[in-house]
This record gives sequence, C-alpha cells and structure tokens, in this order.
Amino acid sequence: MNTNWAFVSDFDGTISLQDFYWMVIEKYYPEGRELYRDWKAGRMKDIDFLSTVFSSINQDEQTIIDDIYNMEIDKYVPAFIQEVQASGGDFYILSAGSDYYIRHMLEKHGIKNVEVYANRGFYEKRNVRMITDDSDWHYHERYGIDKSKVVRKLKEKYDRVYFAGDSEPDSHPATEADITFAKDVLQTILSERNVPYIPAGSFEDIRHYLQNEGMLK
Repeated sequence: MNTNWAFVSDFDGTISLQDFYWMVIEKYYPEGRELYRDWKAGRMKDIDFLSTVFSSINQDEQTIIDDIYNMEIDKYVPAFIQEVQASGGDFYILSAGSDYYIRHMLEKHGIKNVEVYANRGFYEKRNVRMITDDSDWHYHERYGIDKSKVVRKLKEKYDRVYFAGDSEPDSHPATEADITFAKDVLQTILSERNVPYIPAGSFEDIRHYLQNEGMLK
C-alpha cells in the first residue's frame, strides 16, 4: 500500500449536493438568477459572482449557520474521509467558494484533520464577506484560488494525488492530478478536452475504485 498519498476534493456539488450559492439564491436572492446567467455567459468573474451572492443574504449569523447545517452532503463522505485517513492518506478540500461554510459543514459532521484550501470568508453585517489576496501563492484573478497550483504543490509532497470535482473550475486541477474522479458536467468538459478521468456518481463509487486499487484498508 502506498502510504504517501492524498485525496483532494472540490466542495460545492462534489461533497455537498447543492452549491452554497444556489441555496442563497433560492432562499434570499432571486435576482441572483439573472446574475448567474451573466456569469455563465462569461460576463462576470467567478469570484465577483460569488462575492455578490454571498453579500446578498441579509440574515443573522445563526440563521446562516442553520442554513449551512441543512445543506445535504454526499452521505458517504464522512466515512470515506475516515477511511482515507486510516489508510495513511491525507484528505484536502479545494474550493473556489468560501471556507466559511465549508468549516461549519465539517464541524457539523464531525470531520477532523482536513486541510481546506478556499477563499477566506467571514460573517460581517448580516452577510458572508469573501476576501482574496493577490499576494497569496495560490491567488487566481478569476476564481480567487488557483486550484491547479494547489494540486501541483501537493504533488511535490505526495507520491500520488487523487482529485474529485464536478464543474468547470475543476477541469484545471484535473489535468494535474494523477487520477481525477469526475461528476456531472465535469465529465463532459474533460471528455471534450481528452483529459482522462474516472466517472463517479458518489463517493461510494470512488471508494470502490480505491479499494480495488489497494489504496484503502
């Protein structure tokens, strides 16, 4: 068994079943649907779209935390993370969203010893404020965080790096990882770009693959 390996996962739509921004749009910010169309048409950067949505919640912090707690995640994730760690692997979350809701979600599910690479966020004036710093080594003008750079950096530390994602921002680190597990639209994007991937509908599919590879105990 290779003991020097890491599993890196996107959060929104990969670990969580719904993107945090969609939850906000549906509950608090219906105007965000038009903004979403602008973003998808390339008229807005990802970081600007998310910052606008996250600053349009206008709720007290406990309400926001309760909303985060009510978001569904892939039910296999907590056990999968434990299994990776018990098998000598390290688990990372790599998100172009905000660490604010990711950390609350990890806390809710009792998930420990997981390093999070994401745009920094905090509660301020009834909203979630996102911060980017162009002096950060993993800064990216469009996404806030350069996922490819993070995976490349992790590959300097680990013999093997697995990655899981579901959408366009994940297509970039997918070319850096040793093996990528793709959900949803990421499968189409990678197929069109001739980037190899393993299709996965859930973390149970990923677990079976890693078991067959002998990576999990």
